[in-house]
Amino acid sequence: MAGALLSDDIEELARRCVEENLAACRRVALAESCTGGLVTAALTEIPGSSKVLDRGFVTYSNEAKFEMLGVSNEIMDTFGAVSIACVWAMAQGALERSQADVAVAISGVAGPDGGSDLKPVGTVVFARVTRGEVGDPEGELRNFGNVGRAEVRRQATLCALELLLP
Repeated sequence: MAGALLSDDIEELARRCVEENLAACRRVALAESCTGGLVTAALTEIPGSSKVLDRGFVTYSNEAKFEMLGVSNEIMDTFGAVSIACVWAMAQGALERSQADVAVAISGVAGPDGGSDLKPVGTVVFARVTRGEVGDPEGELRNFGNVGRAEVRRQATLCALELLLP
């Protein structure tokens, strides 16, 4: 699309998210770290997204994760920001602090620095929680590889949008 802010694949998937969540009468919230608001931005590119998107939290720092989403210091100290435990807490915090029916959280190492042997550059974790569901939220760890910061963030955005589909 001429003048599009984001790539066609992201815009196409964001359009599906808006249309399918609207049809399912679901509102969504995001808790983003390494994507820095890209998932929320993708949704807001789509006309009608205000009927689906409740809010997005960009919690890039550990302090923001604690202050805005209630992620505990114990989780950060034990597992770190790039962990299933952290994104579960982020998603739960986003759901509790919103009017959404589903929340997705993303945290990762986009690079080029910040990686480790356990969490190399390209490691991204995701979680989804749905209001009213019992049990643990859904979590997923992906390693996109050291493919460059922009590509890690692009792939993470696509993954998060897929998790938002009903």
